[in-house]
Amino acid sequence: MSTKKRVLFISQEVTPFLPKGEIATNVKELAQKTQEKGKEIRVFMPRYGVVNERRNQLHEVIRLSGMNMIINDVDHPLIIKVASIQAAKMQVYFIDNEEYFKRKAVVADDKGKLFKDNEERSMFFIRGTLETVKKLGWIPDVIHCHGWMTGLLPLYLKTYFGEDPHFENTKIVTSIYDNGFKGEFGEGLAGKLEFDGIKSEAFPHLNEKSDFVNLMKTAVDYSDGVVINAEKIDKNVEEYLGNTEIETLNYVKGDEYFDQCYDFYDTVIEKDAILAE
Repeated sequence: MSTKKRVLFISQEVTPFLPKGEIATNVKELAQKTQEKGKEIRVFMPRYGVVNERRNQLHEVIRLSGMNMIINDVDHPLIIKVASIQAAKMQVYFIDNEEYFKRKAVVADDKGKLFKDNEERSMFFIRGTLETVKKLGWIPDVIHCHGWMTGLLPLYLKTYFGEDPHFENTKIVTSIYDNGFKGEFGEGLAGKLEFDGIKSEAFPHLNEKSDFVNLMKTAVDYSDGVVINAEKIDKNVEEYLGNTEIETLNYVKGDEYFDQCYDFYDTVIEKDAILAE
């Protein structure tokens, strides 16, 4: 059995499957460097309709597909696909569903208006990733979340999956980017979280307003570490983070970033062990 530490990267986007945006490029390079430096990795992203399956040689993983997940009292089939980034010697798993991810866009329409069901798409993506990781029998030491579509994962891991032995020792690291959105995350978010058995007192910020700031505050509340991935982040999020005692890796550039992230994972993993001594 491998003694390597395991890092699960769950991201809103990953290059080369989507255009080379800040998050997409960072996740690909960070996952590759983390693997090269000695940790085991897995990478998950949504299979948006704009991802070209033929060009990127995606194929369905039959043994992992076939589950159904109930989102807001509606059954949705979960399809798992995978593709390789040959140059990086790594695979990327895709969470797919006809209703949520077939549309030829990512998080907004061609006019830049956010999709009204982004909160359900996020829930499906998050739960689908964690259920698939369980089915793989692969226990992550750290889950590193990238992009606001993953913002609910820390809440889900510590509540919905809170009693699951598969994740009992898993730590959560959230990256905060300068990629906020205007308006609210989705209609009826609180009710949909409560349908999943997550009590309203577990997400007070989102009860107030389900905007980007409160989504990030909620992610911080349930994370074990935070990585700042932009020179400037939202001032309200920055202020909130500054009033916590959470382990934080401040913004750094270049190869130093990859080295510091690699060490940061160990810091977060080992923190409880150090406190117990």
